[in-house]
Amino acid sequence: MKLQRLLCAVALATVLPIAAQAAVSISVNIAPPQLPVYVQPAIPAPGYLWTPGYWRWDPIAADYFWVPGTWVAPPAVGLLWTPGYWGWGGGGYFWHGGYWGPRVGFYGGVNYGYGYVGSGYHGGYWRGGVFNYNRSVTNITNTTIIRNVYNAPVAENHTRVSFNGGQGGVMARPGPEERLANAEHHFAPTQMQQRHEQVAMRTPEQRAAFNHGAPTLAAMPRPAEQRGGEAMHGRPAPERPMGNVPPPPRRDLARGEAAPAMAPHDRRSDRPEAAAQHGGAPMLQPPHAQPQAQMQAQPQPHPQPRVEAPRGERPQAHQAPAGRVDPGNEHRGGGNKNEHER
Repeated sequence: MKLQRLLCAVALATVLPIAAQAAVSISVNIAPPQLPVYVQPAIPAPGYLWTPGYWRWDPIAADYFWVPGTWVAPPAVGLLWTPGYWGWGGGGYFWHGGYWGPRVGFYGGVNYGYGYVGSGYHGGYWRGGVFNYNRSVTNITNTTIIRNVYNAPVAENHTRVSFNGGQGGVMARPGPEERLANAEHHFAPTQMQQRHEQVAMRTPEQRAAFNHGAPTLAAMPRPAEQRGGEAMHGRPAPERPMGNVPPPPRRDLARGEAAPAMAPHDRRSDRPEAAAQHGGAPMLQPPHAQPQAQMQAQPQPHPQPRVEAPRGERPQAHQAPAGRVDPGNEHRGGGNKNEHER
């Protein structure tokens, strides 16, 4: 009997951590709104990666709320962000959470823009511990700080559908590279990302019932943080159309596989899903917003030669010397593209 109880205790100790980590999925019978058109803030420092904005569901308010797109320091060098997405199934819409990994997995074929065109990521790649940025889809205003750049245009695609499957949804299915990426080890969103989403949920102006699918604060340079019960806010910026059609799948840096050279017919002319925000100007809060639940963009840092990451999330990448980026031996997440600087 004692041995049986001991075996049961060991079994529970093994199962409970797994159950604790399992995400609780809620089925919503209302489709999320379309993706809003917004401009991307300028990148604040080298090593940051763009995480596009998305709709989430608040079960207490029974409403969708918009989580602004923002620049985030990845939890480790070489990791890429796979955005979350809403997918139809079992009579409702289910949220598939985003994650960090060595390459980009399936995110429903949703065109989030700024390199996330429905498959893979075309905004840059890791090489030698340094992230190289595609200026065609990345808002870079100061090349003295962000020096590892190249230019690989991608064709425009103006779809704004925010979910996969169901009536009116994106009818995309994961390809071989995305299935491999989904099966790899993943890292959860950082604490900054989690707090960023929580602040958005507590901000009434971010709810679809308030903004009717067009949030005033759609993007910000850095993740928002709740400070003393009062969130931060920004000011509006001009809009540009969203777009991007993904290039063919590419190989991954973490696996040491070189990506093939791009053929002439593979060239794209890219505009981000929601338009590059030059100058990183955040957005204004409506005059009737409540000060206790507002979000704002953190101010942009002055140019500095070293990476300044937020609150313990300093990227490990070092800065490569200025000049042309030769992506001949680059590796990146599934669907990413190599290009010589133009």
